[in-house]
Amino acid sequence: MSSFSFIHAADLHLGSPFQGLALKDADVAAIFVEASRKAFSVLVGQAIDRKVDFFIIAGDVYDGDWKDNKIGLFFNREMARLERAGIPVFLLRGNHDAVSVITKTITLPRNVSEFPTARAGSFRLEAIKVALHGRGFAERSTTDNLALGYPPPERGWFNIGVLHTSLTGREPHEPYAPCSVEDLRSRGYDYWALGHVHEYEQVATDPLVIFPGNLQGRSIRERGPRGAILVSVDDGQVSHERLIVDEARFAQIQVGVEPDDDQAAVLRRVEHAIQPLVDDMEGRMTALRIRLTGSTSLFGDMAANRQQWRDEVEAACHRIHQDIWLEKLELRIEPPPTVGIAATGTSLDLPQLLGSDGGEEDAKAEADRLIAEIAARLPGGFATAASPLGDAAETLIEEARQLLLARGRGAA
Repeated sequence: MSSFSFIHAADLHLGSPFQGLALKDADVAAIFVEASRKAFSVLVGQAIDRKVDFFIIAGDVYDGDWKDNKIGLFFNREMARLERAGIPVFLLRGNHDAVSVITKTITLPRNVSEFPTARAGSFRLEAIKVALHGRGFAERSTTDNLALGYPPPERGWFNIGVLHTSLTGREPHEPYAPCSVEDLRSRGYDYWALGHVHEYEQVATDPLVIFPGNLQGRSIRERGPRGAILVSVDDGQVSHERLIVDEARFAQIQVGVEPDDDQAAVLRRVEHAIQPLVDDMEGRMTALRIRLTGSTSLFGDMAANRQQWRDEVEAACHRIHQDIWLEKLELRIEPPPTVGIAATGTSLDLPQLLGSDGGEEDAKAEADRLIAEIAARLPGGFATAASPLGDAAETLIEEARQLLLARGRGAA
């Protein structure tokens, strides 16, 4: 068996609007949008520099239907770079770019081959005796076990299965094209190039089954380095390494505060907690979520002047590094213990009242209703985002609870 190498990528999500970031800071969202494209350009450059024999994209090239042809033209440009380098590309459609989802097209270069969607199909590279097998999504919600319909391997060749799948389940990803590792092994292939799950995962070693993760983090849930997989085969022996190509990152830290801390002390704690992140940034812009926890005498001021505190904490971020941007300040704080808060001539334990479970489901249902009502009036498709107001209902309810507590203490 000959020696060769290839790149396995997935979940490019070109055209992702980064709606959550756009609600907080449009300029920062624009940086992350550009980062998604630049990450792919960097990966294509690495493929060319390393002279790989072929390039696999295991689904979700696009984030959804195009508003215009710009994103299609960008992808075409990158594919043309690979064509000029003599590198064939094999791609299949995932749930975000299923046939039923994408209505616009741009003619791609001849080096690009797309797996069929009606049934599994195969492509063969005769010179290096490699066979690639795959089936793309015709519909967004594909819940059939597609793997079992893949063809038998080409005997004496290196066989690769390309599949967009959740396997047996990977939260928070939708359970599309479900299957088991045993289903994959039953095909007798040498490597499985998976897509759909945005975290890197080596699922199995016999054969090698890998989720490369996405190229660029898209929200606070997708933290840390992102990239693709370089696979090398030498006389049948398979090795792999991650190629990290992301251009911007998300990070999260938790900072504990003490009851007697003043503002200066809190900000010093924040700066101290941020400092270790500088090395992890590796020169990339970082959107940082900071969660303050603990009991503090500043509770009322923080709850009532949330934006001012956010600005102060963001300034602290910039004092540590100019490319750290505060994605969100979460206040998970409580006031110091009190005997009770007077209200209308009675002793009312407001913290205990607000902390009770009674009516919690009703409150969330009402919050969800109000959020949907507001989101429907927002421009730019924000209503379709998972958190159209930038935060989940539970977070907004918690902020309201803190504000009520702060006001109650002020009225005591």
